[in-house]
Amino acid sequence: MVHTPPPGGLPTAPSLAAGASSGASGRVGPAASVQFGQYPPARRTIVHLSDTHLLAGDAALGGRYDTSANLRRTLESVERLGIRPDAIVFTGDLTDLGEPAAYAALRGAVEPVAERLGAPVIWVAGNHDERAAMRRDLLELEPSEEPITGVWNLGGLRVVALDTTVPGWHHGDLDAAQLEWLRGVLATPAPLGTIITMHHPPLPSHLPLFDILELRDQRRLAEVLAGSDVRAILAGHLHYSTSGTFVGVPVSVAAATCYTMDLARPAVDVNGMDAGQSFQLVHIYDDTITHAVVPVVDAEVGAYFSAEWVERMAALTPAGRLEAFSRKPAR
Repeated sequence: MVHTPPPGGLPTAPSLAAGASSGASGRVGPAASVQFGQYPPARRTIVHLSDTHLLAGDAALGGRYDTSANLRRTLESVERLGIRPDAIVFTGDLTDLGEPAAYAALRGAVEPVAERLGAPVIWVAGNHDERAAMRRDLLELEPSEEPITGVWNLGGLRVVALDTTVPGWHHGDLDAAQLEWLRGVLATPAPLGTIITMHHPPLPSHLPLFDILELRDQRRLAEVLAGSDVRAILAGHLHYSTSGTFVGVPVSVAAATCYTMDLARPAVDVNGMDAGQSFQLVHIYDDTITHAVVPVVDAEVGAYFSAEWVERMAALTPAGRLEAFSRKPAR
């Protein structure tokens, strides 16, 4: 990690050497070196999760949501991907009340997974977090009310964590000092560009409740990002997956691991449900970035595609692959 935050920012973390390969595609054996389509494999891969909302003592959130169990199921799904991501990003609301025991439980659940995957964890503060407690109990820093920010170098891909929290409030904001710090970070372009991580997304929501709790005065952030090398913004807060653009920069919001919003009803009646949990796979290519929503579900799946199928395709010529898999059978 390149560590250039204001005083008391995030601790350092290991980074990949420039140009290093993380093996994040999940393809192994001879097939790993065969390009099936027009695009080479992603240069970097990030796992993006959000809004875990853990409570001390595994208490049920709102008396109904088992946030610990839902996080555990999500992490199990992440490990089943069979990849080695370049980073695991949590975009805020890590705990619901900022309790020390909740931060300890979060570390206990996530750090062993990250260690097995060989990936640094990027923790982003959310409005339900408490800066002092998050510093002390999650990041092992001196407690203070300073914004929690940081910069990571993932083999030439720069990831910046911003702190949109406002102590004592649930809406979001970025003060002048943090914006000036960000301007300084972005003054020198990174080889693979920059991804911004933050809790409150700089996007509109069709739900009235989130308009009240939005990131305020977004114009100032827009001025800092204009003309920079920022390629994507990862955010949370909304408890549903959505996307848009902000001053031309793609924004992707990951749904929560704890509970999600039931959008299949009028906006004024939308409430939470213990279903629809997911995370996102972020693939960074030379010329684009994709965000795939990965549902956390227990569902029966087909058995047609497999590693063996990929190996068979890899053994064919490009024309042979088209003949074997693209040509429609005679009717």
